[in-house]
Amino acid sequence: MSIQSETPRDLLAAHPETAYFWGRVAGDGECEEGCVTVRTTDETAARRLAAIAGADQIDRRILEREYAHDTAITRKADEYVVQVLGDLADRAGAALGLPFDGQPGGYRFDVFADHDRQLLRGLLEGCGTVCFKSDAGAVGVSFVHEDERLLRTVQSVLDRIPVDSPHDDLADASSGYWFGVDDDRVPALGEWVYDGTDESGLFAPSRRRKLRKSLDRIDR
Repeated sequence: MSIQSETPRDLLAAHPETAYFWGRVAGDGECEEGCVTVRTTDETAARRLAAIAGADQIDRRILEREYAHDTAITRKADEYVVQVLGDLADRAGAALGLPFDGQPGGYRFDVFADHDRQLLRGLLEGCGTVCFKSDAGAVGVSFVHEDERLLRTVQSVLDRIPVDSPHDDLADASSGYWFGVDDDRVPALGEWVYDGTDESGLFAPSRRRKLRKSLDRIDR
């Protein structure tokens, strides 16, 4: 990471760091009694998330994950798990509407409206997919999650950001639901989402690298 910063004094207040952190938790994590968990396949991102939350430990695992759009396909990858112990999960459920102990969430992310870029980046890295469509010469960005309400929240964030990002409605996926962003708008969206990350350090290098390499393959 390009920067080192102190742990935010209040993880539920509006800051770029907290917006990114909770986007990651919502996308690939959970809040349970006494514990907030967030997962990533990028070690650098895991260390950054741990630094934001003041977590002392990062667990590394070898995970066989199902492909988001087809659970018959699996792939093995390193997974890094960051856990924050204490009452943060209960507080996040109450303040941000995150699902708590298996109960459905309401996802009240308006507190991060001034930090939509970081929030959306966390959501993209948590439950988004990037693929190069060789037949169309385009880059696809989609969001996949088992929680329909979370994906509708992602759509609402896309609708309010300054970059025009039209998207499909939700469709069924083998792992829940999914929707895609209009291919023609992906280049502008990708540039906007990762703008300023060299200075902030709030990103997963492997995810940003994949998106940028995919965008470099198309004519713009």
